[in-house]
Amino acid sequence: MMPDEDNAVCALNVNDVYLGYGSHKVIQGLGLEVSHGQTFGLIGLNGAGKTTLIKAILGLRECNKGTITIEGKDRHHPDSKKLIAYLPERFEPPWFLTGIEFLKFTTNLYGVSHDQDKVFAASERLALDPHVLKNRVQTYSKGMRQKLGLLATLLTECPLLILDEPMSGLDPQARTMVKGMLQEVRAAGRTIFLSSHILADMNEICDRVSVLSAGQLIFTGTPEELKKEGGDDNMERAFLHIIENCGLPLSF
Repeated sequence: MMPDEDNAVCALNVNDVYLGYGSHKVIQGLGLEVSHGQTFGLIGLNGAGKTTLIKAILGLRECNKGTITIEGKDRHHPDSKKLIAYLPERFEPPWFLTGIEFLKFTTNLYGVSHDQDKVFAASERLALDPHVLKNRVQTYSKGMRQKLGLLATLLTECPLLILDEPMSGLDPQARTMVKGMLQEVRAAGRTIFLSSHILADMNEICDRVSVLSAGQLIFTGTPEELKKEGGDDNMERAFLHIIENCGLPLSF
């Protein structure tokens, strides 16, 4: 595990964490560090424990053992909560709000003033027509709702973004634009922790990735190191080679 670059407090620290449901073990002795200004990707098959880990980071699941800290503070500390913006895999905004009402509501929660010009500019850069923001979200397609969720998450100005399958439902044009914005967010010094099944995107935007299999981390390194470890220049094939050769079950 690579230490935080400033040898001090890292943006996110997961230390020897165990999670489970009753006697069913989901995460076993997991540890990782995410440095400031880094894009860190979590990769695993369905059932590997990715969403359970994310819920624990957010304080929505209690750990059986271990600690999780945000900027050195426990994940349950009020100051930690203020630092995180989260986009769930199945994002469903309140159907009765318009897009702009939802964005105002979200930014107000984080104490960020509403700047319509900034909102419209960011919306265009995500290939979401600013004119549809006046419509109720019940009229939005899956892709439009996903773009709205990404837009709201970015506009919070939080230093740590946690994104669970952020490209879900997006077409190739939107995915390209989202990746561009995430790279800009990283360049501005914000930290991104994301989970995705689209490994080509992870290869493109992540500084480091971890492979999770049956609740255990079996690899952590750069995308290039993952491909070298997996013996293939194709990210997906390299990932599959790693999990097939690790000696663990592919899922619970």
